[in-house]
Amino acid sequence: MTTTAAPPTTIATVGVDAAPSWLSERLGEAAHPDAVRAFEAARETFIAGRRIDMGSLAASLGVDRTSLFRWVGNRDALLSEVLWSLAIPTLVQAEHASAERTGGGRIAAILTHFVDDLITADYFRQFLRREPARALRLLTTKESPIQRRHVATAEWLVRRDLGDAPLGGAIDPPGLAYLLVRMSESFTYADLISGDQPSAERARVAFRLLLRVDD
Repeated sequence: MTTTAAPPTTIATVGVDAAPSWLSERLGEAAHPDAVRAFEAARETFIAGRRIDMGSLAASLGVDRTSLFRWVGNRDALLSEVLWSLAIPTLVQAEHASAERTGGGRIAAILTHFVDDLITADYFRQFLRREPARALRLLTTKESPIQRRHVATAEWLVRRDLGDAPLGGAIDPPGLAYLLVRMSESFTYADLISGDQPSAERARVAFRLLLRVDD
């Protein structure tokens, strides 16, 4: 009997693999085309800088709200998957832009690139301004899978580039990954958290200090 090998884990897949959701599983299965159709419409709405409203979305799809909720779950669940779907290509691009680096320097470069893209994406900043409390809850707490996926991605980078005993074994990969993500959040959402200005440059300096990058 032959078996099909699982596809290799990549920066694009590690997050959802580590923290799947009911909706992410539906979107990954060909058996739920209506869920995919609703998700794609919601994603287009978000990228256009508009609020995802479940009533308006249902109407645009020609169904009632009950059908829409049956397809994709509630608004927070849908928003979480839309947000992470936009994070994936940003992470992939960040990895490609940092391909020539190694070790902690590569991790710092990828995370800095990611922070910079979040700060400069107009549609994302519009969402933060429009729904700050919901945004912070979905992006920086366990209320949605986003932070768990972010941490899982950071841990994957740590293990890949620094091994299972990073920084001379001073901290384990999960602990270092969590610190990197909290640092990323602090500089990306500084305006919402502390009233300060978001800054990719300050994030870069902090990442490099934490990762002991001195080249």
